[in-house]
Amino acid sequence: MSDTPVRVVFTSGFSRRYTGGVTEFAVNARNLRGVIKEMDARFPGLAETLTEETTVAVDGELFEIDFLVPVRPGTEVFFIPKIEGG
Repeated sequence: MSDTPVRVVFTSGFSRRYTGGVTEFAVNARNLRGVIKEMDARFPGLAETLTEETTVAVDGELFEIDFLVPVRPGTEVFFIPKIEGG
């Protein structure tokens, strides 16, 4: 794996609630599962929140949580809280 990590980004509101206000992280991963696993290691219980309450943009392309979406060194993974309503 390269020395260039994946860049993980959260909205400011989400980060205040779950990561103590930190909005950006650098992680080493090969797919979205690895990103979520790494974030859960840093913030226990966050994996469940990420999989249930967010949509993800990988380099600007939106995905529902699909653990097998590949990420490469330098990829930006942006977790976006789902909007509830009806």
